[in-house]
Amino acid sequence: MVSSTQTSPVLGFLLLGLSAHPKLEKTFFVLILLMYLVILLGNGVLILVTILDSRLDTPMYFFLGNLSFLDICYTTSSVPLILNSFLTPRKTISFSACAVQMFLSLAMGATECVLLSMMAFDRYVAICNPLRYPEVMNKATYVPMAAGSWVAGSLTAMVQTPLALRLPFCGDNIINHFTCEILAVLKLACADISVNVISMGVANVIFLGVPVLFISFSYVFIIATILRIPSAEGRKKPKSKDPLGADKQDLADKLISLFYGVVTPMLNPIIYSLRNKDVKAAVRNLVFQKRFPH
Repeated sequence: MVSSTQTSPVLGFLLLGLSAHPKLEKTFFVLILLMYLVILLGNGVLILVTILDSRLDTPMYFFLGNLSFLDICYTTSSVPLILNSFLTPRKTISFSACAVQMFLSLAMGATECVLLSMMAFDRYVAICNPLRYPEVMNKATYVPMAAGSWVAGSLTAMVQTPLALRLPFCGDNIINHFTCEILAVLKLACADISVNVISMGVANVIFLGVPVLFISFSYVFIIATILRIPSAEGRKKPKSKDPLGADKQDLADKLISLFYGVVTPMLNPIIYSLRNKDVKAAVRNLVFQKRFPH
């Protein structure tokens, strides 16, 4: 039983997904499944080479390995649920499963924002202060930076998820989304959600606004440093080191969320690493060793 009243406990939710557009479901199932497999393959290969190739034992590739693992976790928290919703006529999810999925989605999203700002700081030090780079970005620095990103993301999810799911819900608990997306869940609440809105606003400033500003300022300094380098060869070096996303409205909102949750993690390995010559060399060495073991 999915429906509930304010006085009875919530047993589960009904996910609307693309129920209003059944002709799109099979197309999106194939498309998202292929993208998910590419995400697993691309990010998995990147994690593997950063672990096995000692030449990639640097802060930059440590952060990239974390980003790849994060993208796998982020997509796995929602994509299997989305794929299942395309195949089943009644798309229900239990209350506990909804809570877990919401927590993981919020935690991974916030962690990625913080982690990207840590990566920007790493590139800032490498390009703007190259002589101090080994001293500043040593293992005692970059490992806690990455760990802090994961902790920060988890903490905000531990606040947002209980605040959302403690609310009383109205009617049949039908979520107009693919997953237990927090804004879609809050639309079902029968109580005042001002506390949720304020807490989400604060979280957005901390985990989105601040990292975006930090990344922007970092790259302003990086570009300024590159432009001060007189030789063409000198300008190329930082670039090679730096690998551095009504009914119609409802459908648009769902597809935008889907794009961010699936397409961005699929492109990250290409944007950040697989076009990098060090990573390509490590992948070639890994394949060569597998084919021709000593």
